[in-house]
Amino acid sequence: MTALPKTMTAIAISAPGEPEVLVPETLPLPVAGAGDVLIRVAAAGVNRPDVLQRRGLYPPSPGASPLPGLEIAGEIVALGEGVDGAMLGQRVCALVAGGGYAEFCLAPAAQCLAVPEGLTMVEAAALPETLFTVWSNLFQRGGAQAGDTVLVHGGTSGIGTMAIALCNIFDIDIAVTCGSADKCAAAMAAGADRAIDYNADDFVEAVSEFTEGQGVAVVLDMVGGDYVARNIACLADDGRHVSIAFQRGMTAQVGIVEIMRKRLTLTGSTLRARNGDYKAALTVDIRATVWPHVAAGRLRPTIDRSFPFAAAAAAHARMEAGDHVGKIVLTTD
Repeated sequence: MTALPKTMTAIAISAPGEPEVLVPETLPLPVAGAGDVLIRVAAAGVNRPDVLQRRGLYPPSPGASPLPGLEIAGEIVALGEGVDGAMLGQRVCALVAGGGYAEFCLAPAAQCLAVPEGLTMVEAAALPETLFTVWSNLFQRGGAQAGDTVLVHGGTSGIGTMAIALCNIFDIDIAVTCGSADKCAAAMAAGADRAIDYNADDFVEAVSEFTEGQGVAVVLDMVGGDYVARNIACLADDGRHVSIAFQRGMTAQVGIVEIMRKRLTLTGSTLRARNGDYKAALTVDIRATVWPHVAAGRLRPTIDRSFPFAAAAAAHARMEAGDHVGKIVLTTD
């Protein structure tokens, strides 16, 4: 291994605000503590929580890096105490609690996944946040399984395209909502079984038609607000509603009778705040259940566009414009 520098360039948030508050800073190189690895970052995924953090609406968890960036890919260049020496020099991608927008980033060794041959660093960096989120919520909490039909909002987002890819692999029919005919076409091209333009059609009626009146087994919802009651109307008996965000509001009014009559489960989670033990266990499950499909080339993220780290503001502006299809990624090249 070549000698490591004492400092690195990172993209920091100078103050809450518009994309232009993302600025380069020179910072000390992080030091790997017990159980951690230091990764020379090749690419980092851009996610909605990064945008919220930049706006001052989603502070990092206690003890986490104040830098944005929740998923990275690169080479392990240093090990903390207790980490298997065989990991040094490995190409990995990792879920992190922050710090990804930098030339070097710390990651728990237990949250790293080896990057298989044939997977680019841009693709690898686009996987952890959406894969961990969809797997833990749609599949674990929501219990989606072969033969089910599910509804996922935001069909061309990183979450939506990952949900489509996983449902295709695990024999689940998936309906998604999108904001335009072009985005519906993109979702169908990605493998959705039904794409609903929520600006042109009532998605509750469209789901009923798609399922021949039976409803869906699971709704993965990132919209919240008035969508919750409409999602409940889309659910089949014994259906599960899983909330992961609330773009249209943090409160909802729902009919209790319908929940009782259909025997519904309403649940949800946030991934960033979960502790390391949970994320390590989730990594083990994904490594065993999903990663063989990545290694075989059957699972690839949908990449919208990559930007150099210096253009992080432009990457955030693209995400906020809502025109992207799939993941936006920053690269150190």
